[in-house]
Amino acid sequence: MKLKVKAVAFDADDTLWINEDLFREAEKQFYLLMSPYAKEETAQKTLFETEVNNLPLYGYGIKAFVLSMIEAAIKLSNNQINPFILNQLLLTGKFMLQQPVKLMAGTLKTFKALTGKYKLIVATKGDLLDQERKLHQSGLTKYLHHIEIMSEKNIRGYKKLLERLDVKPTEFLMVGNSLKSDIIPVLKLGAKAVWIPYDLTWQYERVPKTKMPQGFIKLNKIEELLKLL
Repeated sequence: MKLKVKAVAFDADDTLWINEDLFREAEKQFYLLMSPYAKEETAQKTLFETEVNNLPLYGYGIKAFVLSMIEAAIKLSNNQINPFILNQLLLTGKFMLQQPVKLMAGTLKTFKALTGKYKLIVATKGDLLDQERKLHQSGLTKYLHHIEIMSEKNIRGYKKLLERLDVKPTEFLMVGNSLKSDIIPVLKLGAKAVWIPYDLTWQYERVPKTKMPQGFIKLNKIEELLKLL
């Protein structure tokens, strides 16, 4: 069955390119640095809670993650954290920000095949400067009609995007790896959604089986999208 749409929007991190792997490696480094102060389970719980509590202030992305690591480290050490460790956390963030973009297999092929046939959009969360860097390095910008770096992916955010595109919900398709951010709010708007899960998913973005939405299409890789369009 072919989907009849005018605009196809893609999530960026872990949909177009690999991202979560960097955060997982950084988390492992954080737990190791915190080992003199807390067990890994405690460090993991404290870091996640700190990240979630900081979302309204910092939003998403590497810089927000580094600030949350520093705050969590201070908590876990009861304000006795070694300055050397704080410096290591800052260096971890700089390392993450300097990593080259690694496109998912089939991404470039998919964009080349769809360009000119649909309005191609990137709709992503994260730090503005970092996301712009990754988009530039990806080589995908020449295929894009519009880029939307959103503070939050919710119904309100997607409504604004559709208004900017002058596209009706029934003419819009969102492609992404997060059920919470890319699929559920889009379906509630009456638009179409394709879920391409990635091996690693941040705990905050996970959706329990009891709350799994209905009406989306699940694919294993991005180039399978060409069979639907």
